[in-house]
Amino acid sequence: MKKQRPIYVQIDIDTTMDKLWEYTQNPDLHTVWDARFTEISYLPRAQDEPQRFRYRTRIGMGIDIAGEGESAGQVEKESGDRVSSLKFWTHDRLSLIRKGSGYWKYTKKDGSIGFETLYQYESAFGAAGRLADAYLFRPLLGWATAWSFDALKMWLEQGFYPKLLLQRFLTYWTVCGVIAFVWLYHGLVPKLIMAHPDEIRMMEAVTGSMGSGVAMIRMVGILEMLFGLVWLLPLYKLKRPLFILQIVAICGLTASAGIGDIGSFVAPFNPVTLNGMLIVLSLIGYGNSRHLPSAARCRRKKAGDL
Repeated sequence: MKKQRPIYVQIDIDTTMDKLWEYTQNPDLHTVWDARFTEISYLPRAQDEPQRFRYRTRIGMGIDIAGEGESAGQVEKESGDRVSSLKFWTHDRLSLIRKGSGYWKYTKKDGSIGFETLYQYESAFGAAGRLADAYLFRPLLGWATAWSFDALKMWLEQGFYPKLLLQRFLTYWTVCGVIAFVWLYHGLVPKLIMAHPDEIRMMEAVTGSMGSGVAMIRMVGILEMLFGLVWLLPLYKLKRPLFILQIVAICGLTASAGIGDIGSFVAPFNPVTLNGMLIVLSLIGYGNSRHLPSAARCRRKKAGDL
């Protein structure tokens, strides 16, 4: 397998050089916006020694991955631009990363600072580790870096606290995932796979077209599955009005179910309760769909690589 391309992320932030430097070089502030780390702490050093640090990342279920690093050098140019380089390593048996190096670069622009990083690392676990890194871990790590850069931008420019942005982001995507599951399941199982008699009967009662219920149910099933897939796409601007459209559509479907079979309203797990839950989820998703960080707002390739 060929050597993987380094991870590169760049974004322009409307702030001052000193403020951006403080928010990225101060470990306490760094861990607030950087989703890759749970904790970073500086180690004691002599005056002329490089600054060493420890980092820790919580991956869930009480499991942490820890490592160490060292600031290899910091350069301030005559133009006012700055560069901070570092190297990092870990002996943690769970870590896919063994050692690596990279830099942060701060470039003055008209009214903003260009903030970029480039880093490369060696993976563990031999060929299996390289395969997992190429197709899963490295893309995820690059995305997390870019997402964090945009969260930092929103913090410095608009005052949105990154931890709250992360909570909003996770809430939003949890809602979208549940909604997608509901539409995919109801399109696939009771319509395409089973063509459930109750579904057919309600469709024929609503449309008044007897004998064509199966074909119509299967068509609706396909449309529901397509609608479910839309909720898994990162289309933030589209989904805000889509939440409202879904609420209106669910109200219409609930009324149609009552017209087709009013007895369904008193059955266990009936349309009123289930659709009511979807309406509440839609309201929660709508409320959390604004001001979300996005990795797509960052540049992921250097100019010479385009």
